[in-house]
Amino acid sequence: MIFSGITFLYFFLPITLILHVLLPMRFKNLFLLAASLFFYFSGEPQYLVLLVFFCVLTYYGGHLIEHAAQPLRRTILIVCLLTCFGLLCYFKYTDFILTTLRDGFSLSFQWDVIRLPMGISFYTFQATSYLIDLYRGKHQSAPSFSAFAAYLALFPQLIAGPIVRYESIAPQLSQRTTTFDQWANGIQRFIIGLAKKVLLANVLGSVVQSLNALSAQSVLSLWVIALANVLQLYFDFSGYSDMAIGLGHMLGFHFPENFRYPLIAASIRDFWRRWHISLTTWFKDYVYIPLGGSRVHKWKHCRNLLVVWLLTGLWHGAGWQFIVWGLYFGILLIIETYALSSWLNHHPRLAHGYTLLLVLLGFVFFHSPSLRDALFQLCAMFGLQGLALYDDASLFYVNNALWLFMLSLVFVTPLGTLLEKRIINNTALVDIYGWFKILTLLSLFVLCTAYILNASFQPFLYFRF
Repeated sequence: MIFSGITFLYFFLPITLILHVLLPMRFKNLFLLAASLFFYFSGEPQYLVLLVFFCVLTYYGGHLIEHAAQPLRRTILIVCLLTCFGLLCYFKYTDFILTTLRDGFSLSFQWDVIRLPMGISFYTFQATSYLIDLYRGKHQSAPSFSAFAAYLALFPQLIAGPIVRYESIAPQLSQRTTTFDQWANGIQRFIIGLAKKVLLANVLGSVVQSLNALSAQSVLSLWVIALANVLQLYFDFSGYSDMAIGLGHMLGFHFPENFRYPLIAASIRDFWRRWHISLTTWFKDYVYIPLGGSRVHKWKHCRNLLVVWLLTGLWHGAGWQFIVWGLYFGILLIIETYALSSWLNHHPRLAHGYTLLLVLLGFVFFHSPSLRDALFQLCAMFGLQGLALYDDASLFYVNNALWLFMLSLVFVTPLGTLLEKRIINNTALVDIYGWFKILTLLSLFVLCTAYILNASFQPFLYFRF
């Protein structure tokens, strides 16, 4: 079951929201836990027990950490963290490690491919952040198992985030109400996210599929593929985050923002402050700062950045292309910190172009099936593989999709938000704009439904992380 599916939109979601409103507070968490487990079971029935195990381990491990003596608290924390990260590594990296050993040493053994459980990277990070923050004394343990399990397995952010810290929603687990304004904001945010996913990300994905299917590529087609991939990923993942945040509002929760228009950034550092904010914040708080952050010698600071970005690359995928992708951004951040900071500050327009170009090139590694394919595409994009500059087929697809790229480039900016604020400040237009917004949201929802009914299945890209 996915957010952009008919079953979710017309059956699971309305039933869940209605029952959640009608139930008294003492039953809401238990109901949300049951609904979330059913949601996960519908997509990954064989791994439901793994999610439940994480809930049990983290909840009771947290209680032991809170009440044990100091030397034992540290031991319990280490055991729980090793168990959580050990399971993540087993499911996510075993195939990569075995493949590397087999190919590197010319071995001939075989094994059954391990299927990656949906959302394991996200709920592992939430579970471990809960344990670490509890050990640090940032919050108390959850008052009940149902409250904690509802937090860890909460279906709006279970599969693809944002990564929510327990302390940020602990009060809402104990007591929450949903006002009309919250519902209205939640519905608006959900529909906008759905439109991003269905009307932009999915259509951009179709463009990528068509270009990848060409019998011969050109330099133009590869650049267009790189651009479409970045835009598709942005609308796909930010759309999911919008839907999760909107669902949270409707259920009485306030989830953190996960995207703040990253493609308007004027540096790589600024880009990562705007893209997948909950993940970069997690690595900052639990890896970068414990290593010493930037308050160390220059060489140790460079080491800290490389360690964080190596782990960031590995978090996104088990493959050499993801390792190179992470180190690529780590190296760029080091260069910006020690060589380009003054230039970036004094030339914002050039800095924006520089950022977009390097992000576009970097995400070639992210989207490629292997490191070899990524290096081939990058070389070909700069005319080093003997490909034609353009051909009739690539021109045909580019011309047909030009409107889509122009529309996408508008929606990666805060132009719509700024325009809405200006209209709201004009009292003469407020009422008219209110009705216009309602009609627009209803139209978007109808269009999304029509597209879903007529299009092939396209899951969220981050499900595989």
